[in-house]
Amino acid sequence: MDLPNYTVLIQLLNFLVLIFLMNMIVYRPVRKMLTRRREIMDGSAKIARELTQKADAASEELDSNISETRKEGQQEKEKIKTVGLGAEQEMLKEVHSSTEDMLSTAREDIGEKLISVRHSLQSELKGFSKELAGKILGRQV
Repeated sequence: MDLPNYTVLIQLLNFLVLIFLMNMIVYRPVRKMLTRRREIMDGSAKIARELTQKADAASEELDSNISETRKEGQQEKEKIKTVGLGAEQEMLKEVHSSTEDMLSTAREDIGEKLISVRHSLQSELKGFSKELAGKILGRQV
């Protein structure tokens, strides 16, 4: 057993070659793939943050536009209401005026008819009073 034991050296050399080959074949490609994946994920996260910021800004702008539009709508509603009230007042004045005219005309007509009825009654009153006096007295007057 004088022979030196080279098997340990061969095993050590075999181990180093195996590590070198594993590094070349497996570890480097996996590390490259992981690095690429990390870069892609970082880029996607950055894009997602930018899009989120843009969406938030657009949402705020939309909210302010909605608020402004509501204010304008309320102002327009008040204008329309004011115009409507003015038109209503004008219509009421016209109706009141026309009603007053019609009432005045009706009063004049009634007054004229009353006068004519009084005249006719006064002319008939003499005949009625003679008749009545004749019936009361029992003779013609």
